[in-house]
Amino acid sequence: MIIVKIGGSVFSDKSDPRSFREDVVREIASELAGFYPENEIIVVHGGGSFGHPLAQQYRIREGIEPDSDFKRVGFSLTHQAMLEVNDRIVEAFLSQHLPAFSVSSSSVFLTEGGEVAYGDVEVIKKLLELKFIPVLFGDVSVDLAKGVEILSGDQIIAYLAKMFRPEKVIFLMDVDGVYDGSPGEGSIIQDLTVEDIEPLLERLKCTAGGTDVTGGICNKLLKAREIAEYSEVWFVNGRIPGRLRGAIAGQGSGTRLRR
Repeated sequence: MIIVKIGGSVFSDKSDPRSFREDVVREIASELAGFYPENEIIVVHGGGSFGHPLAQQYRIREGIEPDSDFKRVGFSLTHQAMLEVNDRIVEAFLSQHLPAFSVSSSSVFLTEGGEVAYGDVEVIKKLLELKFIPVLFGDVSVDLAKGVEILSGDQIIAYLAKMFRPEKVIFLMDVDGVYDGSPGEGSIIQDLTVEDIEPLLERLKCTAGGTDVTGGICNKLLKAREIAEYSEVWFVNGRIPGRLRGAIAGQGSGTRLRR
């Protein structure tokens, strides 16, 4: 099994509301087509310029007050924006003759304390048995403590990795891998171990929680450390053709994390 996370910065310009790089997503689908149906594939994508602006505007991470119609409307609008981009990604996969099937994350997962508290993966299991490619996405979530919350694609992938134990988990980003400093200033780390992550988080000043509503590279590294218990993890540039294909084949250009 292969789980692929398509980061929002890969398919979207986060400074341009509802921008969508259809050609990039089609290329990703085309590369995955070379490994289907021999491999089971799950795709999870981020919010890009669709969900993030609304999540920030309506302060979804702060939870909900009992009389807050403002927050309830924002919760629904954020979800609708994610359904919109999910539809476009699924259509791009279908154009490459891949049987992508949308799975609404907020209908599958409950959160609590910033983590997935419960996930019903039975439908996902059955879709895989039937040779579909489930496509989940970062979303809003019903939260057991705060009422509402943001559920990141990285959190979803960490939960799915624990449940399915895939051979590879591949994070597609808009940079060439994990840097030992700021992109453009530090150098790419080609091979990373679980023991390397804590000092790397300190160098990247990740204690503040990242750069966007879902935690950015800081959250990815934390979740990758969890995932590495079950799977090999890759970080590659999803906007450069061939990088995804190389990571799946184990000969890619990017960062590989192993225990």
